[in-house]
Amino acid sequence: MSREIATGNTACALAVKAANVDFIAVYPITPQTTISEKLADYAAAGELTGKYLTVESEHSVMSAVAAAAATGARTFTATSSQGLLYMHEILHYAAGGRLPVVMVNVNRAVCAPWCLYADHQDSVSQRDTGWLQFYCASHQEIYDSIFLAYKVAEQMEIPVMINYDGFLLSHSMLPFETLEQEVIDSYLPARQPAWRLHPQWGGTFSNVAGAAEYAAYRHKLAQDTLEALPVIKAAIAEYEELTGRPQPGLVQAGSKGGQAGGTGRTGGEGQADSESQTGGESQAEVYLLSMGSMAAEMELAAAELTKQGIPAAALKLRIYRPFPAEELAALLPAGSTLIVLDRNLAYGHSGGALLMEARSALYNSGKNIKIAGSAVGIGGQDLPVSLLIEEIRRLLEVTKS
Repeated sequence: MSREIATGNTACALAVKAANVDFIAVYPITPQTTISEKLADYAAAGELTGKYLTVESEHSVMSAVAAAAATGARTFTATSSQGLLYMHEILHYAAGGRLPVVMVNVNRAVCAPWCLYADHQDSVSQRDTGWLQFYCASHQEIYDSIFLAYKVAEQMEIPVMINYDGFLLSHSMLPFETLEQEVIDSYLPARQPAWRLHPQWGGTFSNVAGAAEYAAYRHKLAQDTLEALPVIKAAIAEYEELTGRPQPGLVQAGSKGGQAGGTGRTGGEGQADSESQTGGESQAEVYLLSMGSMAAEMELAAAELTKQGIPAAALKLRIYRPFPAEELAALLPAGSTLIVLDRNLAYGHSGGALLMEARSALYNSGKNIKIAGSAVGIGGQDLPVSLLIEEIRRLLEVTKS
């Protein structure tokens, strides 16, 4: 294990190299480009175990990695914003074909107008393509999530999209720890597909289906997506045990006052600890839910609110698809208030997609939890603690009315 200080995109590229990927296809787009460049450097130096291919568009990128995955290869690509939107057609193909592609999406606003900075509109708009979605709040999570994604994708035969905020994480220099290759190989052995295409074997893939067969197949994908939750928990627990490095679970809670750590955390088995499950003086009254790099600012906001007499704790969502509804509900005590801040807009609905998911998750919880939310930080707008607290206080007034 060694300590690095590098960009989030470098952390990603280092993990991809260590994961022994068989096939990588890329097309550059800001702020993802340096991932592709770093992997190209590794390929030129002979440090990649697999093939590195440059193509003419993001549509071709996803077509290439999906086709390679169908032959049994472990595949990777990365994109951002309009590039992800251009892949949309083949995202459905990869998920419907049960192809365990792993892709990093470096979150960036979508046009119009053009904007190069972070928000989550690109990935949230792909919510219903059938991909699992992970969100990272640090360089360490970026590095670790690559291995977790392959572990889950190849067991469930469902593709995984890893998301993290453009420039805020992709280009910032922060410390993270890497793992020894033998540890990674122990956690992530070579892919052993249940089936694969081969020119000498014949066969067809994704052929035309009648209504009954099509419906059964799509319902199976939907059910298996939900059943990925315990697989993700187990993969997190195994990684934590193997590396000795504490891992955030599906939802991570900071302790009262915003200090994250071992307390309040939903771990590999998805069980929150005593502080987040029980009442008493240590119990927060207001919970602040977000995903991505905003989670760090939300910790600071929770600490400041607690100093101001509003006991608060931050909740960081790591897994967005499938949505960990039971885990979120378990973290919130009866009668508490949940404030959700999104970095996306759910058009036709007040607030963003995370607010919609949280409301749905808590609807039948029986806990009488008040909930409100809004969209902030769109297009990379700065989120100083003062702005967050102002918005949180406004939303608290909304819950009272």
